Amino acid sequence: MSDLLEHLKQVYVARTPQMRDIGLEITAVEPARGTMRLPARKDWLGDPERGLMHVGPLIVLADSACGIAVGAAVQARDVTYATLDLRLDWLRPALPGKDVYSEAHCYRLSRSVAFIRAEVWQDDRAHPVATAQSAFMLGTPSTARPAAQASAQTGQSAAIAATMAAAPVEASNAPVTHTSDAVATPWIAPQASESPLPGQHIPYVEYLGIRVAPAPQQPTFRLPFQQKLIGNPHLPALHGGVVAGFAETSAILHLMQSLQGVKQPKGIDFSIDYLRSGRPEECFARCEVVRLGGRVALVTVRVWQRSPDVPIAVARGHFLLAAKD
Repeated sequence: MSDLLEHLKQVYVARTPQMRDIGLEITAVEPARGTMRLPARKDWLGDPERGLMHVGPLIVLADSACGIAVGAAVQARDVTYATLDLRLDWLRPALPGKDVYSEAHCYRLSRSVAFIRAEVWQDDRAHPVATAQSAFMLGTPSTARPAAQASAQTGQSAAIAATMAAAPVEASNAPVTHTSDAVATPWIAPQASESPLPGQHIPYVEYLGIRVAPAPQQPTFRLPFQQKLIGNPHLPALHGGVVAGFAETSAILHLMQSLQGVKQPKGIDFSIDYLRSGRPEECFARCEVVRLGGRVALVTVRVWQRSPDVPIAVARGHFLLAAKD
């Protein structure tokens, strides 16, 4: 597997801006399995008061490790693939100042879909930080579909075109074509942009550059485009883990606003469905608190770029509501 390991390092990591920027490293490759390491970094802090890591970089790590496992399963350097969905269960908090590891196993490989499980841990694999489950579509286009071809596709089948850089693809800088974009309701992005937590220093939120256009009931969260967020340099497209991290961060921020400091939300689980690739453009997100109970809240998130009628992802998460220390 040494040849495949070197190939994946060169094609899957070295050419991917997001993986290079956060320092992701492939540490092992076995048949249908891949392991990656995320080096400790001050930017990964998400809760300075309790000294805990943000979930965002953990999602990027898990998503990327799942892609490595698919690459190790297909062992064909001309097969492209992309994340369809990703679910994570948060078992315990991750601590800053420590490297994080993830091993993924592609346990089922059909002609069209790969199914993957993964674990995320720090010091002791027997006590994982999180577990993940994912599905990848195989044989996705490596470039944007021609407009004539795309018009014949359903919105769903156009959506699965290379959500993130999960495999070697042919180089292309062509824009991504989306069938339903042409019929989207015209939408103008809000002008307002301010810190989501005024007076608070949250390193990972600042790493992503998340801002907010405030509104009494439904604020709009913003993820400005940065080259380092690219996961597929050939389409190009945003890293799926970054989109998921932005979505869960938006849910947490929205919930914090709803709770008004009475309680602190802690992630229980989070799942995201990728509907179409994220262009190298600003992303927006709005959340809905579906249920706000005494101990648990359920939040849904819609992420889009050019119109909320054409989301690039939809997500949901359960959060434990803990009394503030």
